[in-house]
Amino acid sequence: MAVQDEFGFTWFGKLKKGYNGMTQTKTRIKTFTLAALFALVVLVGCGGKQESTAEQPAAQPAAAPPAAAATPIDPATAASISGTAKLDGEAPKAVKIDMSQDPACKGTNMTEQVVASGGKLSNVFVYVKEGLGNRTFDIPKDAITLEQSGCKYHPHVLGVMAGQDIKIVNSDPTTHNIHPQPKDNREWNESQPPQTAPLDKNFAREEIMLPVKCNQHPWMKMYINVTKSPFYAVTDASGKYEIKGLPPGDYTIAFVQEKLGEQDVKVTLAAKDSKTVDATFKP
Repeated sequence: MAVQDEFGFTWFGKLKKGYNGMTQTKTRIKTFTLAALFALVVLVGCGGKQESTAEQPAAQPAAAPPAAAATPIDPATAASISGTAKLDGEAPKAVKIDMSQDPACKGTNMTEQVVASGGKLSNVFVYVKEGLGNRTFDIPKDAITLEQSGCKYHPHVLGVMAGQDIKIVNSDPTTHNIHPQPKDNREWNESQPPQTAPLDKNFAREEIMLPVKCNQHPWMKMYINVTKSPFYAVTDASGKYEIKGLPPGDYTIAFVQEKLGEQDVKVTLAAKDSKTVDATFKP
């Protein structure tokens, strides 16, 4: 019997069976070939470089550079300066401060913006402003003390090296709130009740005449001077100061007063020199 296949050909009897067998064989060959190709692709892919999925150990952070060693100064050649801060004119009269808002504030408290006696200025901050170059210095281990007593800061002007601790003590029977107002350092304010432990603070950057107030008592004011070197001083009640241990060199010495501004004086120091450096302010 004649039969037409799917391709439009006419077949007779056994020939049709042979065609069907051939078709099935070709289909099996194609299937086997495709499977073999897929297996080959997989093998080639697996034979390439494989990325590990295991967790890698974290990279160790780079070690911080060691702190710069202090530049040694030969004591055999060290020089010094000393002198007086003077006032050319009449100092404004000190005014008594009214502390009646807090009954715990006892005694007499006077303004301290300009304190002079016989033409000599106290509370002037004196420091080496220029001339030390890239020298580095050890930070003192001993803290500087700032005391609150009689609702007044003692001292009124304080010097400290950057990074050096300041121990803040409350000797009054009332709460204070210490509030530095820096331009180049971090600002903070902190309450300190009576008979509590001292506060330990420091400032990281150089800053001259950094004002400090008390938020509880608005008349309480003082100034902290933060320097990069230990070469500084504050003039005493007679207007005098002294700075020792300077290496020989050319320096600019700055005299800074909270109301009268700054006076700069240049000086050259040879080995073992001891020179007088004065400054005069006008009111």
